[in-house]
Amino acid sequence: MKQFKRTLVTAALPYANGPVHIGHLAGVYIPADIYARYLRLRGKEVIFVGGSDEHGVPITLKARKEGVTPRDIVNRYHEMIKKSLADLGISFDIYSRTSSETHRETSSAFFKKLHDEGKFVQRSTMQFYDEQAGQFLADRYITGTCPRCGNPRAYGDQCEACGTSLNATDLINPVSAITGNAPGLKETTHWYLPLDEYEPWLRQWILEEHTEWRPTVYGQCKSWLDTGLQARAVTRDLEWGVPVPVEGAEGKVLYVWFDAPIGYISATKELTPAWETYWKDPSTRLVHFIGKDNIVFHCIIFPAMLKAEGSYILPDNVPANEFLNLEGEKISTTRDWAVWLHEYLVDFKDKQDVLRYVLAATAPETKDNDFTWKDFQARNNNELVAAYGNFVNRALVLTRKYFDNRVPARGELAPRDTELLDAIPRLAGQVGKSIEGFHFREAVGIAMNLARLGNKYLQDTEPWKIFATDPARVATVLNVCLQVTANLATLMEPFMPFSSDRLRGFMNITPVPWNSMGDNVVDPGHLLGASGLLFEKIEDDAIRAQVDRLEDKKRRNAAGQPATAPEAAEPKPLVPYPHFAALDIRVGTIIAAEKVAKTDKLLKLTVDLGTETRVIVSGIAAHYTPAEIVGRRVSVLLNLEPRTLKGIESRGMILTAEGADGTLALVAPERPLPPGAVVC
Repeated sequence: MKQFKRTLVTAALPYANGPVHIGHLAGVYIPADIYARYLRLRGKEVIFVGGSDEHGVPITLKARKEGVTPRDIVNRYHEMIKKSLADLGISFDIYSRTSSETHRETSSAFFKKLHDEGKFVQRSTMQFYDEQAGQFLADRYITGTCPRCGNPRAYGDQCEACGTSLNATDLINPVSAITGNAPGLKETTHWYLPLDEYEPWLRQWILEEHTEWRPTVYGQCKSWLDTGLQARAVTRDLEWGVPVPVEGAEGKVLYVWFDAPIGYISATKELTPAWETYWKDPSTRLVHFIGKDNIVFHCIIFPAMLKAEGSYILPDNVPANEFLNLEGEKISTTRDWAVWLHEYLVDFKDKQDVLRYVLAATAPETKDNDFTWKDFQARNNNELVAAYGNFVNRALVLTRKYFDNRVPARGELAPRDTELLDAIPRLAGQVGKSIEGFHFREAVGIAMNLARLGNKYLQDTEPWKIFATDPARVATVLNVCLQVTANLATLMEPFMPFSSDRLRGFMNITPVPWNSMGDNVVDPGHLLGASGLLFEKIEDDAIRAQVDRLEDKKRRNAAGQPATAPEAAEPKPLVPYPHFAALDIRVGTIIAAEKVAKTDKLLKLTVDLGTETRVIVSGIAAHYTPAEIVGRRVSVLLNLEPRTLKGIESRGMILTAEGADGTLALVAPERPLPPGAVVC
């Protein structure tokens, strides 16, 4: 096996058009973070880069739907994603964004070099064009019926129901996602990367040189190669993105899957002047962490781009995970069938490690797996609390009780003492081997075995029963337990860094290096710190609230038929015009939002009205999350008498419309009018 001097770890760039959910975490970010943290603990040279993918059609579609600019969308979600990942302990050395100037320069230079060296093919083709919108339609601007499975909402590049890759012209009854009209065909010119020319090299590089890749990754690559590669367009007719940096390309931008992976390079450039050491030195190991829907881009298209450029290293491994389902159903952002990270961090404050542990222990490494709230609760209560936390707590409490909170000196070791101490380096070696092989689910299970062994050791030795008659033996037992506890802080750190930090605080120790794990890591007489519970039980009420939220989403999705006017909405009596004219309704922008404590329906909103900001309490929490409403333009009735709700003075009313099925929608201006604009 090739030896490397350093490792560059990348995590797939999330689209900055929505928050991160547990599927992203289980598939990409937690495995990548475990790997990077482990390498650091081993004293290896490693950097871990990530960032937001801020170009692409989904962002422009969301911006058009909300009546804002793409820049508004990416600014909102980049900050949200960056903060939530940091709050979960994802230890990026840099979290950048593809709208940065460094990225624009890097991706433009990359394209220009390939263009100047004749690596692209220029072609004129017929592409769908929306006459009413006056623009060409990129793949995701077109929807229609999938010719393979009949899904009526397939996109122009892929059917998400059956997973088939498509061309827009394959769709049955295609329509524009902008106007809903049937598009026509119009000639346009684009630049193509001739993947077919790289097929022989890719076949050897993947199928012969990387047989160690995960079966899903290897198999998907083989399927693509066996089908035969075709030239792929690397430019698009769009306004939002990195402009194509050559003459004759006005109104065109780089295809998002050309510019996005270059984001790894530009992020590294922002991080360190020595970026070329990580991207152009063959002694650097490049590892991409992605989900299985990104395999073809990271294993075929991006490597072909790097090969064409000629000076970059290639990925050594791409440990893509399968998909995580939620309560037996596929996670869906469009149906809001997801557990959103930013909401979890509010609902389960200070329980970041519980989510990290559960998602690592149930990681979908070889097949799709299912997350359920009941399993989440059971793993916390039965494994983290009853095994790991219970062992640590008893060891520390007994030391405080019997030995004045100092590590006792031990006497002669019994066979069972030696057996437990010998297990520390043995299990550490097994955990390391599993992590290095990208078997994170296996690794966290082995690590937890040390806590289980410690718990059983305490149960078997029962020091609380023999202290009165044999305090020397109790001293030995607790010394052994404290050696195990100190080692657990290191062994568990890649998986649960927050609890490892707390545990080191309880022990009053500095981190034990990975390669030093074993016996005698804490000395007799060492004074321990103040301690508490490492983990806390999660009660049924907290889980029931999460399940009820999902059931409510399911009911609302089931009632997703087109809304009609409610039968009860009888016309109200006529009012004189001066009464209407007295209403002061203006455009506002929501700049902050949070749930009102101990309520299910209320959100506390801070609204920018141009000349002032106001706090408004609105009963829309069942229809909008705080995350998705921040940045939205709304219509606000200003001259309404203030009202105090749950101790909060509300100065105004957000205007909404309600459908027959109870669906609520914000009333907002169609165009991006500035805050303070008068609604009349």
